[in-house]
Amino acid sequence: MLSKEQKKARFTEFYLISHPISANLLCDKDNHLMLKDQSMDEFEASMPYAFRIAGEMAEIQSQSLKPLRGLGEKLTDLLDYLKFQAKKIDLMMSYILQQQDDPNNRVSAIKFGGGGVVIETTQEIELGETCIVKLFLETESTAVYCYAEAIEFVELDGRNQISFLFTHIRDTDQELLVRASLHLQTAALRKQQNKAD
Repeated sequence: MLSKEQKKARFTEFYLISHPISANLLCDKDNHLMLKDQSMDEFEASMPYAFRIAGEMAEIQSQSLKPLRGLGEKLTDLLDYLKFQAKKIDLMMSYILQQQDDPNNRVSAIKFGGGGVVIETTQEIELGETCIVKLFLETESTAVYCYAEAIEFVELDGRNQISFLFTHIRDTDQELLVRASLHLQTAALRKQQNKAD
């Protein structure tokens, strides 16, 4: 059992970016202990199929174009064609994943990273409660399904900002969140640099 300080350290272990993304939060006080005690195999077996393949597709795509980059200019047209094909798959996957977005459980994630997410909600959630979290990353055309524990609570303007530490998340999905946060940070830095020029 981790202490409060250890949980906060794990939460901040990865870079956390302030960027709003769509999310679903499903907290069930009757089942939160069952979620908390699941093994990773049980977690992955309970994961909706669309989320299972989304992570695998994102990983395959990021790895598939790497070998071609070093083959020179002769393959520029082929590389462009493959990028267009990847974009078509991204659009289709994004559409499939949007079907997993339940308006009844929709919340706003205002910060995210590889260790956790900060969600703004009017829901009453107790510290230590484990919830199902779905994160929809439009910029990456993917989504992440995980379990997370509420570890910190801040009230701001009548809304609750709750920090959730990921307790059950696949390594590939955690890496995807890290990459997405870095992509967004790079884009923000470029935007600032362009304004300064």
